[in-house]
Amino acid sequence: MAKIAFVSLGCAKNLVDTEQMMSALETAGHEILPDIDNTDIVVINTCGFIESAKTEAIEEILEVAKLKAEGRVGAIIVAGCLVERYREELMTELPEVDAIVGCGAFLEIGQAVDAVLAKEKKAVFGDLNAPIKGQSRMLTTPPYMAYLKVAEGCDNHCAYCVIPSLRGKYRSRTVEDVLDEAEGLAEYGVKELIVIAQDTSRYGTDLYGKRMLPELLKKLADIKGIEWIRLHYLYPDEIDDELIDTIASLPKVLHYFDIPIQHVSDHLLESMNRRGDGKYLGELFKKLRTKIPDCVIRTSIIVGLPGETKDDFVKLCDFLKKHKLERAGVFAYSAEEGTLAAEMPDQVPEELKQRRLEIVTDLQSRVMNDYNERCMGKTLRVLCEGFDRYAECWFGRTYADSPDVDGKVFFSSSQKIREGTFVDVVIEDTLDGDLVGSIVE
Repeated sequence: MAKIAFVSLGCAKNLVDTEQMMSALETAGHEILPDIDNTDIVVINTCGFIESAKTEAIEEILEVAKLKAEGRVGAIIVAGCLVERYREELMTELPEVDAIVGCGAFLEIGQAVDAVLAKEKKAVFGDLNAPIKGQSRMLTTPPYMAYLKVAEGCDNHCAYCVIPSLRGKYRSRTVEDVLDEAEGLAEYGVKELIVIAQDTSRYGTDLYGKRMLPELLKKLADIKGIEWIRLHYLYPDEIDDELIDTIASLPKVLHYFDIPIQHVSDHLLESMNRRGDGKYLGELFKKLRTKIPDCVIRTSIIVGLPGETKDDFVKLCDFLKKHKLERAGVFAYSAEEGTLAAEMPDQVPEELKQRRLEIVTDLQSRVMNDYNERCMGKTLRVLCEGFDRYAECWFGRTYADSPDVDGKVFFSSSQKIREGTFVDVVIEDTLDGDLVGSIVE
């Protein structure tokens, strides 16, 4: 049996795939190690969504290849989106790689391991459109939180995106399957469930012929031990009154809406095959603020889309100033081969894209600072994540902060606090975009 370490790149959905591969190999008798040094095999689960993700993946492969050349790593297996996107080229261009595993074959990772242990090259691919169900996982997140993937694939076919070709069509898991996994996570000690899919708000439409997220949330909220339920990747066109009212009525479901809008210009949204328009987005956010006044909205924004004019960009900035979305990931458009957008006319020059990126990033920074200022003097519920030895204080997150993408709360306490404990913190200051306060003893 082999000593195997994993490197997981990209999004939380990738991390769930990594955790399933780890569990499958441990069940087969292999030893899963936390560090890649002095291992028989390193498995690198990659992202291949945009140019920066591809670059990161290749750099990681080359770094591990150096360890292999020094005899500190036996073999390299590369899995995931980069593999699916470059099936033919990857092992040819990177001869250091011993085996590859596509997105439809994560649970066949054992075939790749067996092959490299036998000193054979191996490529393992599967059906990207096969039904999915929950699998055992080796959790790599802190024991008090876990991601819960409810669907795989995507049917949206946005003009700038390659995900449908890498992950297949949209496939929901059954409600029963999702609940079984959630109950197991709760028994393990998980308190925060982060519900994910490429398009979470579409959950159930393929299996049941209707949106099933409201019903799923009600059942998840009934699970003993689960205290926070956070939703990621809610596409705006699938958010209806039933979903909003359900979230408002369930105390465990956080008032945190991750809604990727990408842009607000009608002609850009249409050319990118996005449903809805700027008016619809504005009305949606107004409705959310009215029905759930304390809601925090996160979004993703792309500047420099093909055909984006100065007027389009001004319209985007005006929208963001008006609606003050508290959290945002801002990206410069990346022309990805194999997408419709890459072949469109009126590509925006790179220098202009970067300038627009800076402007929106600065705008959103001011919005976040305004939000933090409004938190001054408030008592917020915080999920404690640990003790910072350098700052000599505890830290954690509020409902407004998703792990790894949002901010933190640093707070003092005269008592030792166990990780995963909920505490009340009075907010007194800010520090580099984070909140600072004191625990209510």
